[in-house]
Amino acid sequence: MSDETTTQFPAQQQPDQPGLTDPMAPEPDHGENSWVGRGRLEGRKALITGGDSGIGRAVAIAYAREGADVAIVYLPEEEEDAQDTQRYIEEAGRKALLLPADLTDEQACIDVVAKTREELGGIDILIPNAAYQRQREGVKDLPVSEIEKTFRTNLVSTMVLAREALPHLSEGSSIIVTASIQASAPSPGLIDYAMTKAALVAFTQALAEDLGPQGIRVNAVAPGPIWTPLIPATGFPADKVKDFGGDTPLGRAGQPSELAGAYVYLASEEATYTSGAVLPVTGGKGF
Repeated sequence: MSDETTTQFPAQQQPDQPGLTDPMAPEPDHGENSWVGRGRLEGRKALITGGDSGIGRAVAIAYAREGADVAIVYLPEEEEDAQDTQRYIEEAGRKALLLPADLTDEQACIDVVAKTREELGGIDILIPNAAYQRQREGVKDLPVSEIEKTFRTNLVSTMVLAREALPHLSEGSSIIVTASIQASAPSPGLIDYAMTKAALVAFTQALAEDLGPQGIRVNAVAPGPIWTPLIPATGFPADKVKDFGGDTPLGRAGQPSELAGAYVYLASEEATYTSGAVLPVTGGKGF
């Protein structure tokens, strides 16, 4: 990934979430042509929600090339993106499991954990990464239905997935939560999203303390502005999309491929004494 990457994108929007990869200009870099595995996750079994595109796809590609079998969860509308991710996993010689599901439903969370165990033969790494965000005009016009959708997608599903996976995790397993720079530097237009991300930091730290005696590590990655389908589908003004990431010290948005290394590290043997940590990948923005 070059530091000379442009700080601007063509003005663009997608009408609804989930956002899709194909309409984006330029398409994000998920490490398709750059990630080289070194066997750091050989034989592991990973469940990644939101694994069809964006950060989830980049992590799925990296994990497969590091030797892991990967199950990805995604909304049915994202089937084309999911199949593309499946192809990259299988090209790495690993098993890919596609699990279309709406994780705002508790039973769906229960089912994807069960299917992952059945089809992959276990779970070693849980990455609750799926997220929902919309630009808000202010709290005065924020409907409860949208608050509930944001909380159920980002926060409640994470807790349910962890609850369901826990009986099947063993010493050396990892839970890696996707937090956000919004947890510490919240934007008024993303108030409900920011609240869920702050709660996920607390969840990560509390769960790390809870599961530490079992040898299960719990950490979080806190991305800054990353160029994923979530961005043009958030409802941001066109100028905000055009200049997305330009306010960071590095002067640009990050690519999903630039997050993958954090998730590989936290799941690997290189991080056996790292738990309860929040690893910022923010282009220099303080967390």
